[in-house]
Amino acid sequence: MLLHGYRTEIFNPTCNSFFQSLHCIAYLDDDVGAVLPYLNAALGGDIYIKDPPSVTFKAHGKLITVHGRKIAVNALKDEDEAHHILEWLKDEINDAWEKRGAIVPKYDGKAVPQILEIYKLLPRSNCRKCGQASCMMFASLATQGIKASGDCPEMTVEGAGMLQDYLGRYRFD
Repeated sequence: MLLHGYRTEIFNPTCNSFFQSLHCIAYLDDDVGAVLPYLNAALGGDIYIKDPPSVTFKAHGKLITVHGRKIAVNALKDEDEAHHILEWLKDEINDAWEKRGAIVPKYDGKAVPQILEIYKLLPRSNCRKCGQASCMMFASLATQGIKASGDCPEMTVEGAGMLQDYLGRYRFD
């Protein structure tokens, strides 16, 4: 067992007083930095940083970042949810550590589409027919999987096919 326990700090975010959700920082009893590339591979991390090591992923509808000595979780409804997610993550960390011999460590994050590459494929007319203020905003939403090639009324058939091919290389979840 790599991770034995943690101490939590649960708080309301101070950046926006209108947020109804809680945030949690779990301070770990043990340094889990060595398991992060294995955890990244096992859970499909979105962002992996090598130095200092951390992995960020989405799970249980939350954004979770695991560092060597702490875990950050956002958008929690209450303390019970925080403890449920942290216990699940503790199990995942210990499971990845136990199975590390069978897991190929992953030292990078999930590939994401690039705004400028999408923007280059758009008509760049800023027509607003898609409901967005600009083609750049459309491109930004397309990087998140919110907009797709069929959502731009000004796209040519060829352009829509190229955008669909480009976006098809990425996983949106």
